[in-house]
Order: sequence, then structure tokens, then C-alpha cells
Amino acid sequence: MANGEIPAAKLRAWWAHRQWLDGGVHRGASPAEVLAATGWARSVGGTAPYLGLFARAGLGRAAVDAALAAVEVQELPAARGCTYVLPAADFALGLAAGAGVAETEIATAVRHLGVTRDEVEQLCLTVSELLSDTEPLGPQQIRTAAGPAARQLGEAGRRRGVSTTLPLALGLLQARGLIRRVPVDGRLDQQRYGYLRWDQAVHGEAADLARRYFAWAAPASVRHFRWFSGFNAATAKAALAPLELTRLPGDELLMPTELLDEWAAFTVPEQPAYALVAGIDGLHLLHRDLARLVDERDAGRLAPASRTGRSFGSESDPSTHLVVDRGRIVGFWEYDPEQRELVHQLFVPMDAALRAGIDAVETFVREELGDARSFGLDSPKSRAPKLAALRTANRYASPGSSSGR
Repeated sequence: MANGEIPAAKLRAWWAHRQWLDGGVHRGASPAEVLAATGWARSVGGTAPYLGLFARAGLGRAAVDAALAAVEVQELPAARGCTYVLPAADFALGLAAGAGVAETEIATAVRHLGVTRDEVEQLCLTVSELLSDTEPLGPQQIRTAAGPAARQLGEAGRRRGVSTTLPLALGLLQARGLIRRVPVDGRLDQQRYGYLRWDQAVHGEAADLARRYFAWAAPASVRHFRWFSGFNAATAKAALAPLELTRLPGDELLMPTELLDEWAAFTVPEQPAYALVAGIDGLHLLHRDLARLVDERDAGRLAPASRTGRSFGSESDPSTHLVVDRGRIVGFWEYDPEQRELVHQLFVPMDAALRAGIDAVETFVREELGDARSFGLDSPKSRAPKLAALRTANRYASPGSSSGR
């Protein structure tokens, strides 16, 4: 380690500590409290929000679904226009952070698909009149009721993934806080949605998003912040200017000044703190700098059923769910819904605490979620090669790692 360089183990453990992945000390926190403290949970139709809230505060699905129904948390288009689960305190900021994406999609449709801005605005009015505050309508119901106001865009539209003008209107109304998308069955991992009328303010500056981000993710670099926010260099520079940030010695990482004393006093805990999280958990995705979470001795491993042939440590994103200990990735895992069991490949020996953590997540997935899909199109069939690779790796596990079921 070069003089002044940040020890990798300290950085990983600090990130895990700030992400509430340090041993269950935050049990009892509400979904909104977890998300406010550790960051918005990326949602792509999979179980990542449930897994993240369970890992941080022991929250079961019923508690998360109840918070969603009470609009204490909500799945919204936020940073980069991507869907995240946000706490109510951040609804306005999240919508402001993602607002530009809806406008870009409309501009693209105007340029390439013969859509006019006026027809999208007229369709927005039609949709607003169709929706109620209490009874959600699904996309097909809205399309039918809207009639010719929701125009087909033909083969050109299908090639661009926009078969009618309705998604453009729905996206714009969501970005304006005038409608919200709700799961038909109250679950975040089923990808069946209806829409309700809403009246949510949309406001927030780039600097507001930067403050939130560095509260969740510091120390982080400008590059990390630009990845999360989607800001260009000029906007990111302006957003960071009002913040009191200090560059840490030997790295590009920036730390809020008020956290410097805590960072200086922080030491890597002696005892393991295992957690099983999704591959898109905030521990990874807030920075999207996977190599920093991978120990040197594990960097050359291949992910299960890797299609790239590249080492795990050189990938941009994990292809499986992750087992972590004090921020270090120490294993891969997936769930087999047919066998109703969690299958894992560990880089460290099994001990009682790790066994208990694995058993707890397996029970949670089996009894409350039914599966642990990574994203909307993930399925037992598409996951089969990874499950087979995990089981094969376990048959040839080295003494320093551990077999799964």
C-alpha cells in the first residue's frame, strides 16, 4: 500500500457501515427510514428492494408492502430516469432528478416517429381525466378508454420500443407528479401496474441531489456521482460546488467535511458482518465501482456461467446476487424456486454466523417472496445455467471456501 493510500478493507467496511450492512443494529427501522439513511433502492421488477430492506433492518415483505400502500415509500422514475424506491421525503427531489428523461423521450419521438408535442399534451389531459385517486387503471384499460387519442406508431415505433403514444404521456405525467404507478397486487417484484391520479410537487436542485448522494455514498468521486446522477461534467461540477467536500489522501474520493473525524476514527470491525444482497444493491450500485468491493485474492474468479470470460474483478456489474462481509464480496448466491433452496458459492469458510445469515435469507425468500428474481425478465429457466455453475463450483470447492446446498 502506497503512503497515504486508503486501505481497501477500511473503505469497504466504511461503505458497509454507512449502508447499514454492519450486523443488524438497525432492526426496527421503517422502510422510509432505511431508504432515507442509505439511499434509494434500485428497482427493475425484481426483489432487490425487498432483499436490501431485509438485510439492513430485518424488514419482511408485509412491512414493505404496507409502507408502499400508505405512500410512505414509492417506486418512481428518479436518477437517470431509472426506477427507484424512495421515501416520501424524497419524492419531489427524485422526480426532479429524473424529469429530463421523459422530455428527451418525447423529443426523440417528435424527431423520429412523427409525434407532435401537442398530441402528447392532449393525451396527458385525456389520461388525467380518466384516472381516479382510488381505483387504478392498467395500461390496456387506459388505452381502450383513450381511444384514438392514444395513437399507434407502427413498425417504426415498435423498433424504438414505443408502440403507441401512451407510454410517452404516462412518462410525462409521472415526471410531473400528476400520476403514480402502483403494483396491481401491491408487490414490487411482479411488474403488473395500474395508475392513479396524484398531486405530488416536483422540485429540487442538482446540489440537493449531490448532498443526498454524499450522505449515502461518501467517500465517493466525481465520477461516481456522475454515474449515479447522469449529470454531465458541468452540471456535476456546479452541483458539488456548494458542498463542503475534502479529497482523501491518495485517492480521487471526496468526503463531506462533517464526516472526516468519524472516518479518521473508524476501524474495520474484527467480527464478520455477513449480508446477502442483490447484485444491484446500493453497496455496489451507488458507485458502480465493483473492483473496490473485491479482494485481490478473489479478483480472478469467474462469475457463475460467465458469458464474457472476463474475471469477476474486471466486470462492471455482478451477474448474481452477492454475499458480503464488511463490504467485501465473499460469495455469489441465487435462489432455486423449484428446489426451494438458496444455492451459493463462498470464497470464505462457513461459520455459524454465515450459516445463520444464509438460512435466514433462504427462509425469507421461500416463505415471503417465493423467488429472488434479479429483474423483471429473470426466471427459473434463465437462471438455470447460473444455478448449475454454482452447484458445480461447490463440488470442487477449495478448503478455503464452502459448499452450498
